[in-house]
Amino acid sequence: MNHSTPVRVRFAPSPTGYLHVGGLRTALYNYLFARKHHGTFVLRIEDTDRARIVDGAVENLIDTLHWAGLEYDEGPRKDGPFAPYVQSERLSLYRDHVNQLLDNGHAYRCFCTSARLDEMRKGQEKNGLPSKYDRRCLNLSRNEIEEKLASKIPFVIRMKVPDSTTISFHDVIREDVEFSSSLVDDQVLLKSDGYPTYHLANVVDDHAMQISHVIRGEEWLSSTPKHVLLYNFFGWQIPTFAHLPLLLNPDRSKLSKRQGDVAVEDYRAKGYLKEAMINFIAMLGWNPGTEQELFSLEELIEQFSLDRVIKAGAVFNLEKLNWLNFEHLRKKSSQEMIPLLRDELSRSGISDSDFKDEYLIKVIDAMRERVSFVHDYIEQGRYFFEPPKAFDPEVVKKRWKTETPSQLNILADEFSKLAGSAKEDFESALHRTAEALKTGNGVLIHAVRLAVSGVGGGPGVFEILSILGRDESIKRMKYVAEHIDI
Repeated sequence: MNHSTPVRVRFAPSPTGYLHVGGLRTALYNYLFARKHHGTFVLRIEDTDRARIVDGAVENLIDTLHWAGLEYDEGPRKDGPFAPYVQSERLSLYRDHVNQLLDNGHAYRCFCTSARLDEMRKGQEKNGLPSKYDRRCLNLSRNEIEEKLASKIPFVIRMKVPDSTTISFHDVIREDVEFSSSLVDDQVLLKSDGYPTYHLANVVDDHAMQISHVIRGEEWLSSTPKHVLLYNFFGWQIPTFAHLPLLLNPDRSKLSKRQGDVAVEDYRAKGYLKEAMINFIAMLGWNPGTEQELFSLEELIEQFSLDRVIKAGAVFNLEKLNWLNFEHLRKKSSQEMIPLLRDELSRSGISDSDFKDEYLIKVIDAMRERVSFVHDYIEQGRYFFEPPKAFDPEVVKKRWKTETPSQLNILADEFSKLAGSAKEDFESALHRTAEALKTGNGVLIHAVRLAVSGVGGGPGVFEILSILGRDESIKRMKYVAEHIDI
């Protein structure tokens, strides 16, 4: 794609809580598009709806983008040529532009109270009419306006939508879109508290920050005619629009908290890798046109294009995310896994300083094909880091016999004669002992596994013994045989 002007895109969230997965997708597509075209990715905080602001939300947004690897070029804490990047710090700019619209007859003051507007809407609803301002204040005389202003009656400023006009624009994803102006409300542009609405601030800032492409969710499509009108009123060039498909639950309802987690924070807390989240979210509405399903961020940048974004809603499939997490975890080298495992150990209350890298690598290699999350290393293999405190009752019932303690003691003595902790040596010693005791290898294998791990599954028992080492394995076997009546 050739662009006559440099590519500048923005992600412009409101700080009203955690970052929604839909928000992360919008940020990701903007980021990928900017990187693909050597453009600029801007973060702008749209905090003009003061009633909905949540403390700490801006910090959380920035932290989540950083975690996901989506580093912005301009924005809060990283000022560029169009600072400030927080809308509440740009109020005089919006007031100047609203005054310009008032002077040009494209906007007017509205003194209607909330109670009057509620009554008007109820009446429209009752008569099956669309909910739209009835323009009572549009034709106030200059004297009436002056009187109300002198009486300090609160007012908002509304956009005057032209009558009987077709508002059309091109969307990269939806192609040519048309709206009749009769369906467009005289939108409030400036609220009585002096703060702009989304519609005004968004357009003024996109123009001021030289945004070339507006890539955002489908929910903003119906607002775009209002934005196009504002661009026209100001005589500004309209950016290229791209409205992304809705995210859907598997039952094709709109993705919402009622049916599962929607905050990126929730998935991060559950241990999903950022690589899996980014890979998964990239495919919610876009596909490369090939069979490839596993992507690194670099590969996504290389292959991403807006023309391969679909119109239809994209289904959020948790099974797919779990599969991607497993695959991305498996792709990581043992060396890359060490810091992740150390973090998980600390979170689980186990001192990671007790274990050398070499030891952790052995655990990682033994468990690699069995885990989908880093926390599975602890949940499924805690015995690698501390002796078992409990023993699986089902396995005990099935495998623990009266003679098991004495068999374990005899086997422990045989292990004590070994020179080291090689897998093969443990295996030979166990076979010799089983033969001497005239019992099956399996009987001893199950007893040893239960004694050293407390569970009935996991990597091969000789691999576990080799990782734990001869002395630790013997200690656990003797302790269970002598102290625990399981």
